[in-house]
Amino acid sequence: MNKHPQHLKGQRFRQALEDSGLSGAELARLLDLENDQNVTNWKARGVPAYMAGQVAMTLAVEREWLEGKDVPMRNSNTARGSAPKAANDSPLYVLEPMAPWDSHTPLEEDEVELRLYKEVELSSGPGKVARTEVQEITGPKLRFSRATMRSCGVDPSNAVFATNSGNSNHPLILSGATVGIDKGMTRIIDGEIYAIDHDGHFRIKFLQRTPNGVKMRSFNSDEYADEDYDFDQIMAQRVVILGRIFWWSSIRPLKGPSLI
Repeated sequence: MNKHPQHLKGQRFRQALEDSGLSGAELARLLDLENDQNVTNWKARGVPAYMAGQVAMTLAVEREWLEGKDVPMRNSNTARGSAPKAANDSPLYVLEPMAPWDSHTPLEEDEVELRLYKEVELSSGPGKVARTEVQEITGPKLRFSRATMRSCGVDPSNAVFATNSGNSNHPLILSGATVGIDKGMTRIIDGEIYAIDHDGHFRIKFLQRTPNGVKMRSFNSDEYADEDYDFDQIMAQRVVILGRIFWWSSIRPLKGPSLI
């Protein structure tokens, strides 16, 4: 066992940075950091967990390797291209043609199919109020990149997708947006966004722990007030955290509503 994990992580970061041809200041700009002091610190301590995925992707190395684990620095996916070049060298971004696909198109090597989660109305007997439940729907699938999930720390086997409804998080997450959910992360990290099964209703909320339970917050706080639930209410109202929202996307109609 390595007795100095921080030293190893720092060494790995220095090696990746040198191999990329970027300076610390250039990397800081690519990562949108306020200054390059963070990069200087990482050379000694290693990259913090919350930045590891983004740094690994930028430097074109494996996240697990950057974190000091016994894996190759690169594999067939990360070796496809090199790290972004500095200004005047070559463009940082290259637009490539989009490739249309359908359900019969074979998956690429770096793709997986995510399952759909949906709010479903359950059958009820005569005179009974219909209930809903959030459950997996067979059929629809979403193609997704393993590299993207890896950069977010998501195990592909834990990833599902769903569709957002309503404007409680407008304009951050639009109504009709597709969201990716990591079912492997149900532990509350204050300020993260989670998918929730609230008594059979699918909801997307920022969560914050409180001494007596949990607070749910909406990005659109002007229209949607914070909601506080104690542990008894959580049990009584069947509040279940489905997982952390790690990705979202949405179409933008030509005559869509104003975002501001």
